[in-house]
Amino acid sequence: MNTVNVYLTFNGDCMEAFDFYKSALGGEFSNVSRFSEMPRQEGMPEISEEEKNRIMHIALPISKETVLMGSDTGGEWAKHFKKGNNFSVSVHTDKKEESDRIFNELSKDGEVMMPMENTFWGSYFGMFTDKFGINWMVSFDQAH
Repeated sequence: MNTVNVYLTFNGDCMEAFDFYKSALGGEFSNVSRFSEMPRQEGMPEISEEEKNRIMHIALPISKETVLMGSDTGGEWAKHFKKGNNFSVSVHTDKKEESDRIFNELSKDGEVMMPMENTFWGSYFGMFTDKFGINWMVSFDQAH
């Protein structure tokens, strides 16, 4: 079954925002990862000390099917951060082929920021902005 959730992007205050959401919505974080935990990538600049403590990914389950997710932006991506348009629709699939199909269909005539690829956190993942200016993330959890 495919699920669709909202993914929020912040510019340094993700943890503060998610603590606020948790206090209002209840529950416990199912994941909190910081940029300092990310493996060094060849050809990529070193993460600054300021950015190391920023949130790479956080998840707050709201119901069995719904998870509020988010992260801080950083580096080159921070230049394009715009408060009020700092969200993506996140689609999770249970088949890799379905992830490719959805990604290819929705990204037509849009702008691909990250093509579908295997990630260090174990997902098959990609990001794009569709032709209407909506940000999307598509993922398949390869561990399942």
